[in-house]
Amino acid sequence: MLKDLLVIETAGVLAGPSVGMFFAELGARVVKVENKRAGGDVTRQWKLTSEDPASPISAYFSSVNWGKEHLFLDLKDSGDRDQFDALVSKADVLITNHLAVDEEKLGLTRERLRTLNHRLLHGHIKGFADQPHRPAFDVVLQAETGYISMTGTDAEHLAKLPIALIDVLAAHQLKEGLLLALLQRERTGAGAFVEVSLEEAALTGLINQASNNLMAGAVAGPLGTLHPNIAPYGETFRCADGGRIILAVGSDAQFAALCGVLGLPHLPAEPAYARNTDRVKERARLSTELAPSIATRERKELLTALINAGVPSGAVLRMDEVMATPAAKAMVLESMVDDRPTRRMRGNAFRIIPY
Repeated sequence: MLKDLLVIETAGVLAGPSVGMFFAELGARVVKVENKRAGGDVTRQWKLTSEDPASPISAYFSSVNWGKEHLFLDLKDSGDRDQFDALVSKADVLITNHLAVDEEKLGLTRERLRTLNHRLLHGHIKGFADQPHRPAFDVVLQAETGYISMTGTDAEHLAKLPIALIDVLAAHQLKEGLLLALLQRERTGAGAFVEVSLEEAALTGLINQASNNLMAGAVAGPLGTLHPNIAPYGETFRCADGGRIILAVGSDAQFAALCGVLGLPHLPAEPAYARNTDRVKERARLSTELAPSIATRERKELLTALINAGVPSGAVLRMDEVMATPAAKAMVLESMVDDRPTRRMRGNAFRIIPY
């Protein structure tokens, strides 16, 4: 859909590059400009211990750099700057994530870029909303926007989300902003500067936890997989074959159906479990009542029965099991980067079907 679009990307790590990859997947020409002096995007070196240390790329780098051209430039060098300017002058979109202190020396000020191309849509990701000179990494943002305080099993066993979720949230925000700016440019012909901070993007992701605090004064603590408002929702149980399931019961009717499948039809009639608010208060005791019945069932058989009864539930799968599912297999993209084969998941999950 975007085959005539030229996108330039100077951003590194995850958030900015995933925006560039979004456009590449939709057919745009995406030129990734990497810092020649630093050896390219830093994530080229972010390797697992099982990866080839001599390889010019890592699996991490490959995850967000599919379908791009790679151009190594030093933007502090006049010759390289001229080459970059020539690209910018005909580009539709520029994606950056430099610190404010580096803006002038890299030639990436909004004013200079606007003189090169008044139709340019400049998308920029910064770290903190009001601290432009402070470097930002995902785990720091997870800590300072509350995610780590809510993740883990208790106050002494906190955890971070195992992906750079704050980068992912910021990338989605920037994609949305750039698409709106593209729509506006079609109408007015004018370019725009679109800015997103990791901090603000993280705050948008707090959703109900933020409202729980704003409206009820609740301070969320670590609940592991559990949900503060619903039960049994997020509870995991082991089945007879050793596999685990997770429940996501969100209504009284679903709870009654769950109990019917498990041969526990008396539970919904008990005052302690009659309504969702009751079940949230008594969730620990409820889990001990459900566990023995679940432990007698094979996972596949039980999940089939639960799904047929309209009970939201699923299997707790390892990453290798997830990658073996039909949906995951259909989303794998393969390509060559620096003459090395790469495999990654498609970033765009939507489908557009014209009428």
